[in-house]
Amino acid sequence: MTTLRTARLRAAGIVATAACAVAIAACGSSSSSSSATSSAAAPTPAAAATTSSTASTAAAGSGAVIGTAKAHGHTYLTGKSGHAIYLWVADKGSTSSCSGACAQAWPPVTTTGTPTAGSGVTASMLGMTKRSDGTEQVTYDGHPLYYFVGDTSASSTAGQGSDGFGAKWWLVAPSGSAITASGGSSGGSSSGGSSSGSGWG
Repeated sequence: MTTLRTARLRAAGIVATAACAVAIAACGSSSSSSSATSSAAAPTPAAAATTSSTASTAAAGSGAVIGTAKAHGHTYLTGKSGHAIYLWVADKGSTSSCSGACAQAWPPVTTTGTPTAGSGVTASMLGMTKRSDGTEQVTYDGHPLYYFVGDTSASSTAGQGSDGFGAKWWLVAPSGSAITASGGSSGGSSSGGSSSGSGWG
């Protein structure tokens, strides 16, 4: 009788021990699974840094690109789609004096990031100035830069030598100086001034 009772107690102990072991293993597996899930959900610092770096590069790449073109023996600055860029003699320093109707005829070269120098352009001469409407206008050698609405194609320089709005408009050389040879690529009048001829001097 004593032997039978002892055997039963031992069997019960073995079952209890086995149940405990199963419960502990389940807890460990759950914790490990939870840890793995958490690790997978959180990006590694290296991945986060790469994402941040990519975003930064994209933002930096959103600036206007300033390049160059040639016509009549002169090299001048160009902007979006290769359109000619001008400076206005009436501007004092890097502050633009062209707004309202003037800015409609001579749209400022604006940028949403640091402007980039293309071939033949000196990067250190590029800059930005804030306009009265809060937009950033590109400058070169301290001159605010503009397009001309009369330039209907990338090869047009119809604004060259115009005196629209009371002062001369000149194409800009890569050196930062005004190209003061008169005459645009197309003659006749246009909004904001007139070109002085069909060829340059």
